[in-house]
Amino acid sequence: MIVGDDAIAPGLQSHSASLDLDCSAEQAFALLCAIEKWPVWLSFLRSARRAQAEPELSLGSEVVVRSWLPGDEEQLFEVDGFIANYRLSLVGAYSLRRRLEFRVERRSTCTKLHVLLAYPAYHGKIGTLLARWQRGRRVAGALDDSLLHFKGLVEYQRDAAVLADF
Repeated sequence: MIVGDDAIAPGLQSHSASLDLDCSAEQAFALLCAIEKWPVWLSFLRSARRAQAEPELSLGSEVVVRSWLPGDEEQLFEVDGFIANYRLSLVGAYSLRRRLEFRVERRSTCTKLHVLLAYPAYHGKIGTLLARWQRGRRVAGALDDSLLHFKGLVEYQRDAAVLADF
């Protein structure tokens, strides 16, 4: 396999995934805005919290995230894109190449969630290739698994009739 120069964006790793959800866009977006619950369904995060106590998430809100991605220390992100029930985008406060973006599409029969994760890969094209080889599949798999966890959380409806026998 020959890898061309255009296939490698030096200095940047990005992964994206999407999944159909059987819920409303409002329910999906409400779970996205619950920052403290991110480590429950985003498997590559160790912790997530708001930097300051605010009643609601909005443009300019700051989020502190700790993950197993490059840069294990806590990373500060800022909400740079917020459209209620549609888009939540965060960018690294100290590295604009760190990005976490969620987009919710309302469809006639379901809701579709799109996620984009981007982070820096250092040492030029060789470093980018090594990062893609070493962590790329692991991160892509974790992102896919995370969407399945999100789907389970947002679609779960506790039915009292099912639990009545217990």
